[in-house]
Amino acid sequence: MANPNPFLAGLEEKSRERQKEFISHIAGRLGRKPLAEKPQHPFKGAPSFWHGFELSEEERIALFMENWRKAGGHAFRLPDGEAVQQFIVERVEETKARHLIRQDQEELENLGLEEALPDVEWTVWGREPKEQLLPMAAGADIGLVAVDFAAAYTGSLVVTSSAQKGRSVSLLPTIMIAIIPVSRLRTRLGQVLAEFDGKPREQFPAGIHFISGPSRSADIENDLTIGVHGPGIVYALLVG
Repeated sequence: MANPNPFLAGLEEKSRERQKEFISHIAGRLGRKPLAEKPQHPFKGAPSFWHGFELSEEERIALFMENWRKAGGHAFRLPDGEAVQQFIVERVEETKARHLIRQDQEELENLGLEEALPDVEWTVWGREPKEQLLPMAAGADIGLVAVDFAAAYTGSLVVTSSAQKGRSVSLLPTIMIAIIPVSRLRTRLGQVLAEFDGKPREQFPAGIHFISGPSRSADIENDLTIGVHGPGIVYALLVG
């Protein structure tokens, strides 16, 4: 639809002329003529070979741990919940942590950490008044989560939010420890997203969060700082 204002119409025409000149200049530098019509895009999304790309369980574990460590995180494989409990107890003693917060998840409940660490202050997300949870998470030394999924190819954790699973548990404490059952580790991130595709609206989580190592921030001078916008120390514990 033509612009009814002659002045604005003139500005638009001049803008389009400059745009054509700009594109023609780029095409000339590339040694070809500007496109006269819209190019075809026969493919949408990832190529077919990628949809069929799959790693074995051991390959997924090795690749995830490699990528997580490259991003600055710590990754360990543990055989069972008993080993997970021992690992966390050792980290608490090593760091002299006094306040831990965890998601209200059955996997974490079954670890028996409260009994193993009776002298530590515990907060379970969702069991305290809402207005108290954020400052509790911000003041916690360690946050514990059991992930919904993980992707080996990107070295990413995927955690969802709900009334029992606050995003702040993995975001605000100084240290985050993530429990990853090996059965939840996928090869590609697309496989994880497919798990959410088609879910009824009432079953969709409040948020889907991707975590790929410790918080990393850089300014315009490329000075990298760890732990400014999230935990600076992150552990990924693959179980199974």
